[in-house]
Amino acid sequence: MSYQAYQKAQQSSETPSQIEYRLFSQVTNALISAKDQGLRGTDLVGVLDWNRRMWSVLSSDCGAEGNSLPDGLRAGIISLSIWVSKHSSAVMRGAESIEDLIGINRTIMEGLAAQAKLQSQTQTTPDTDAAPAPGSVNRAF
Repeated sequence: MSYQAYQKAQQSSETPSQIEYRLFSQVTNALISAKDQGLRGTDLVGVLDWNRRMWSVLSSDCGAEGNSLPDGLRAGIISLSIWVSKHSSAVMRGAESIEDLIGINRTIMEGLAAQAKLQSQTQTTPDTDAAPAPGSVNRAF
């Protein structure tokens, strides 16, 4: 089996929280690596931009009609996205630490890990009322 086929099978079996966790993990690991290598300038900009784009997509999703998250949580994610954008600019200028961005991402990852565990338990439970309707937006943070 090719690597691409394996990757496709893995992704199709993941819950939304597991997919989001995997993305946060990849981005956060890139931030940690940038910090450990002492990246500056254009080398650092790419990593910070990847993190900012991820947060921008989350913010857009939270603002979209049909998002099933509670209003307060959606507003919180949008606020965090704005903060991440501003803080990233300050990190690029050398005025702030990348460590704060890593910390925020790790906190979100902890919540996603807990949510993924709940989702996997729900999938193995015969109670079909607990599962989200097909096609519904089910973002969990």
